[in-house]
Amino acid sequence: PTPSSVGTRVILAAALLLPTAFLSACSALGGGDGCHDTAAELKRLAKQPLLDSPPADASAPANYRGVGVTTGCDDDSSGAPWLHADRLYAFPGKPDDVIAYYTKTAAAAGWKFKEDPAAGAPPATVEGACWTRTEQGRHLLLDVDLRPKGFSPEPEVGAGLAHSVSVGTEGAGGQ
Repeated sequence: PTPSSVGTRVILAAALLLPTAFLSACSALGGGDGCHDTAAELKRLAKQPLLDSPPADASAPANYRGVGVTTGCDDDSSGAPWLHADRLYAFPGKPDDVIAYYTKTAAAAGWKFKEDPAAGAPPATVEGACWTRTEQGRHLLLDVDLRPKGFSPEPEVGAGLAHSVSVGTEGAGGQ
C-alpha cells in the first residue's frame, strides 16, 4: 500500500467510527430512557387483583369492550419514571357507591387509605380516592378516579359514570 492509500483508509475508518463513539458517549452520560427494562414490573402491576374487581353492574365502557388492562411508563426525566396499570369502567350507580365499594374492597386486600394531612377528612372527594401499600419492597398507589381524563377515545358510558382504576409505582430504570 502506498502512503496516500493508508491515509485514506485511516480517514475513512475515523469517519465511520466517530459517530458511533459519540452515540455511545451520549448513552453513557445518561441520555437513556428510564422506561427501559420495565416490562416485568408493568406485567406485575397489570396482575393486581383490584384492576379486575369492579363493583357489581360495572362493565367496560361501550367503546372499550375487550380492551382490559393497559399499562404505561411515564418518564419526564425529572426523577424516577411512573409505571402504571389502568382499567376503565362504566357504572350505572352513583359516585359514592363506587368509592364505598373500593374502600371496602381495598381494605380487605391490605390497602391503606391515603389521607391528605392538609384536607384532614373524608376518605374521598367527588374526583376519587387513593390507597397505598407496600408489596415486594415497592410502594404502590391505588387510585380510583371518578373523572378520568386523557383517555382517547373518551369513554362512552351512556347514563352512567366512568371511573378508572389504576395501580402505579415509581420505576427504578428496570431495577
